Amino acid sequence: MTTNQSGRPDGEAGGGGGGSPAQDAREERRAGAAATRRGRWTDAAAVLSFALIAFWVTLRFWLNPAHGVRDNRSDQALFEWMLAHGARVVTDFAYPFGSDRMNVPDGVNLMANTSVLSISLPMTPITVLFGPRTAFLVFLTGGMIATATAWYFVLSRVLIGARGPAWLGAGFCAFAPAMVSHANAHPNIVSQFVVPLIVWRTLRLADGGRWLRNGVLLGLVIVWQAFINLEILLMTAIGLGVVVAALALGRPDLRRQARPFLAGLAVAAVLAAALLAYPLYVQFFGPGAYEGLSRLIRGYRTDLAAFTAFARESVAGNPEANRELVKNPTEENGFFGWPLVVLVGAIVWWLRRSPVVLGLAAVGLLFAVLSLGREIQFEGRATGVAGPWAALEDLPILHSVVPTRWALATVPIVGVLLALGADRARRLARDHPAARPQIRFATATVLTMALLPAFPTPLPSARLDPVPEFVTSGAWRPYVTGGRSVVTLPLPDTDYPDPLRWSAATGLDLPLARGYFLGPDTRPRAPEGRIALFTAPPRPTSSFFITIRRTGQVPPVTPLTRVSAVDDLRYWRAGVVVLGPHEHADALRRGMTELTGIRPTYTGGAWVWDVRPLTN
Repeated sequence: MTTNQSGRPDGEAGGGGGGSPAQDAREERRAGAAATRRGRWTDAAAVLSFALIAFWVTLRFWLNPAHGVRDNRSDQALFEWMLAHGARVVTDFAYPFGSDRMNVPDGVNLMANTSVLSISLPMTPITVLFGPRTAFLVFLTGGMIATATAWYFVLSRVLIGARGPAWLGAGFCAFAPAMVSHANAHPNIVSQFVVPLIVWRTLRLADGGRWLRNGVLLGLVIVWQAFINLEILLMTAIGLGVVVAALALGRPDLRRQARPFLAGLAVAAVLAAALLAYPLYVQFFGPGAYEGLSRLIRGYRTDLAAFTAFARESVAGNPEANRELVKNPTEENGFFGWPLVVLVGAIVWWLRRSPVVLGLAAVGLLFAVLSLGREIQFEGRATGVAGPWAALEDLPILHSVVPTRWALATVPIVGVLLALGADRARRLARDHPAARPQIRFATATVLTMALLPAFPTPLPSARLDPVPEFVTSGAWRPYVTGGRSVVTLPLPDTDYPDPLRWSAATGLDLPLARGYFLGPDTRPRAPEGRIALFTAPPRPTSSFFITIRRTGQVPPVTPLTRVSAVDDLRYWRAGVVVLGPHEHADALRRGMTELTGIRPTYTGGAWVWDVRPLTN
């Protein structure tokens, strides 16, 4: 005779013995229904906790409607513009993969930029009704909530099967220090909710008899992620490949499922390739395509000391201490803190008999090493030691990856390892009732010591300059008839993105000369070829106003600079030049007036030059 978990012989009722089979069945149904209700309440509590943390991180943006991200205003403006573009695709049937509403007359290759069509298209109602800034905040906050929720359900239903460890791992995957760092206006990077779905559908490929269905579903989620962020998709594919290989080597029983797995994988590859063929052609070969990032950007690396340091937007963080370890506050991709590094190392050693753990550890180490860049740096100083990335950075596709972001790819790996470690501790407590209090206390203590210092603090905000009434009222419209553009002072680029917010506020009706985007360096003697610039190639007049913006001084105006200014205004098809609020507004106004000989008028909170007589 066998016994059940309560120690009684199988078939006996738990109340006082001797119940009929019908009574036993009713008891089991009631117990199952109660467990289901408890599980649902637990799930709801988990999702609510993720929402509370996400709103905690973005609290200052919601409380201050006139504020935006302090440490990355450029990317916030860009994503507001991208959300407005997605809405325009839906409402005006605009071409989705490129736009002529920025960088007139050349336009922008949006597939070669972060167009986030997977998000911007379904968010059209929010963008149209509440504006691009609100849509941006919903995207940013909702992306973190969705990422945590997706990881929670995949961990609790597929990878582990326990809600508590799944909540722990999912929370880290969404709110790790690196993710909070990218919440400084990188909503496409913090929105990783498709990644756990890709993991789930990849694991399901081994199900016999459903290879076609599983392959189709995997192909569709791959396409979904491709229109959120291709960089994250690439890292996910590499990580999954290493883990699946480790499982195949360590689990002979799984190798027998290779045929349906490979068949489903082929279906997913064919479907994704078919759906992405044209968009990727536009990205790599269409107008505005470029050939990798500049050597400077590819030099963004993770300092070796950053892995044990604490991020600035965490409980134990110190912005001054991190100044030498990272290029900017948005790229704190390491920064786990030394207690967490020690804990993860201990978990890997403790669970070293598991092929899954060994595979995760291998890919995590690989990503960490790649993130060190072409030359290893320690505490802000170059060591002279070449990193493995030096041999890879010039390869096609990889030349468009920022190396420090390989460290970001270790975040979900650490999250899953934390969940696996917590689940092993849970099972130890279950199997050893006498030591259960001590095991639970030790587990809670260790996790608190490792994770509390990394808990996020609210992101800092800063007041944004308001959009001038000249823009919001539509007073600019008569100037741009016949395909003309609006030239702003200064011209928009990575250091002055405000005109992108102006254009987004008009639903992209306002066409901009130049802009902030990734586009090729098309100069005849470009030092690095057609590498990506963060704006259009410089022209004499754009360089003239960059000098004023940086120094507050007007460079000498000569007959040659006046001729160049007219040529540039004609190239940009300028109908009007607009100067909004700026710390060097007087110098900018004087410079444009001296270049064109046209006296501006002040209307709607902006200085306006009607340059149509010069450009007709």
